[in-house]
Amino acid sequence: MDDRFSILKPGQCVIDIGAAPGSWSQVAASKINSTSTNSEIPTGLLIGIDLQQMYPIKGVTLLGNSDFTSPKTWQKIKELLNGRPIDVVLSDMAPNASGVKHLDHDLIIKLAYSVIKFAVLNSNVGATCLIKILDGNQNSEIENTLLKFYSNVKFVKPEASRSDSAEKYLLARGFKGLKQS
Repeated sequence: MDDRFSILKPGQCVIDIGAAPGSWSQVAASKINSTSTNSEIPTGLLIGIDLQQMYPIKGVTLLGNSDFTSPKTWQKIKELLNGRPIDVVLSDMAPNASGVKHLDHDLIIKLAYSVIKFAVLNSNVGATCLIKILDGNQNSEIENTLLKFYSNVKFVKPEASRSDSAEKYLLARGFKGLKQS
């Protein structure tokens, strides 16, 4: 996805939600230089979260066995951020499939809204959010929700995804920030 959309850049703060088994985290760690392998470019911060336990990945702070929808997990992430705003939220999070299309869609949309809420509350102005969803009747509603907070929102499908697969992603760019009252 990053090859097509140039989401990741050196020095960024990235949150990878639904990170297991870790392939997105490995790519992101390299692109944002979270391993500090290149001293000529800024060093990024990468936090990966998943319900499953994960094997260590160089340059990634992992929160395995962690439910992203839990306030405790949000608090752990905020502690790790130490006040640093997020530049990119990547979410490959998905519920266990039931095989019932509309139920699976409803469940993944619920997860997507939790990602949006977290991103909106913790992101830098100009940030990007990439969220996995399944095709269904709530697509335009969630797209409109994202458009309230991001300048540009579009549906994208990974090249590796089967053409008949319901899997797609919402790519939201240009976080507008929250208006302070």
